[in-house]
Amino acid sequence: MRNYDVIIIGTGVAGLFAALNLGSDKNILIVTKGTLEDNDSFLAQGGICVQRDETDFEPFLEDTLRAGHYENNEAAVATMITSSQNIISDLIGLGVAFDKQGEGFSYTKEGAHSRARILHCKDMTGKEINSKLIARVKELANVTILENSTLVDLLVADERCHGVVLRDQSGKLANLYAQATLLATGGIGGLFSKSTNFAHLTGDAIAIALKHGIRVKDLDYVQIHPTSLYTGRPGKAFLMSESLRGEGAILVGKDGQRFADELLPRDLLTKEIYAQMEKDRLPYVRMLLKGHIDGPIAERFPGIHGHCLEEGYDLAEDYIPVVPAQHYFMGGIEVDLQSKTSLANLYAAGETSCNGVHGKNRLASNSLLESLVFSKRAAQAIEATFHREPPCLFPEPDARTIADGLDESTNTLLKLIGIEAEMHAK
Repeated sequence: MRNYDVIIIGTGVAGLFAALNLGSDKNILIVTKGTLEDNDSFLAQGGICVQRDETDFEPFLEDTLRAGHYENNEAAVATMITSSQNIISDLIGLGVAFDKQGEGFSYTKEGAHSRARILHCKDMTGKEINSKLIARVKELANVTILENSTLVDLLVADERCHGVVLRDQSGKLANLYAQATLLATGGIGGLFSKSTNFAHLTGDAIAIALKHGIRVKDLDYVQIHPTSLYTGRPGKAFLMSESLRGEGAILVGKDGQRFADELLPRDLLTKEIYAQMEKDRLPYVRMLLKGHIDGPIAERFPGIHGHCLEEGYDLAEDYIPVVPAQHYFMGGIEVDLQSKTSLANLYAAGETSCNGVHGKNRLASNSLLESLVFSKRAAQAIEATFHREPPCLFPEPDARTIADGLDESTNTLLKLIGIEAEMHAK
């Protein structure tokens, strides 16, 4: 029997940061479907928002609410904003090296922001943060990391979560028991034919929550990012970061003319791009940086510049073909401000959860911040209520029963995601 104090499913920033905020007396298991780096946090390019000063609270709040069409949970937004400076301090303490400008930090502005409040690490902010969290977690003697293992069910009895069922690479199933379980499995991009997400992120935890009647929220709130690199090939889309437009890049149609405000909220700009594509009868529009961004483009955006070169485009010189792609999921497993789900002993954080902070549409560069703020609060809630009890033992898992249940709940999830998913799904 494998018994832990806390099981965390997912190795993005939410899962890792939760582990770092749990006590060293806790026996923790962290599980990932792929390798440690195979998560969407690692792919985040643009940056992470922070409240600049006391005068920025109201503007930051309003920007987030407006982008979310005022369907946000305002208490969640306020919690995220007021926690942001402490989160940044935590990250700096872990060795995250944000870009500097003179003696201070370099801040950028992205779509739907009223001011520059986004810290960044070139165009690889998620990679920098995730790498530092991974390095620190690996140092912890109380943490075991299990890669290439898939969550296929929860152990539920007496209206409580008692652990998880995992499937390893060989297909073998196993029950693993825990006093508390945190789901941080990311989004649903793998359900779409064109997404900036890793293909293995298929909403597993959300589907399993549906199976057990755990409350979910806003499952039709799917965000399409306005700009991914158009290649004409199937498979994962490469994100052309919002920070490109935030620092001046323009979008033009076939006639070379701008057709929209490049800093519109993502959902509104996506509609403008689709309309222009239809007008031009082309599967893309074009982005231009030359003459519109100050400073060396390859130095500010080394990752994007390098990838574009591999595809035959010079980011500093050429028109770059871009097209919308599925990017983020605002819905998920419903949680409160302590990241508690409707099932006792079960928590969720990051993109797999939904506390309403993003409303109907996420504001650029709020995702890393949200994940860090509410995964830390999950860890604090686990610590506050933790006590060890003998595990409630379950029969050995049956492969056929679990597969049938997961297939059914995944189909239900697809239906609940709604019409937008049908437009983009495989």
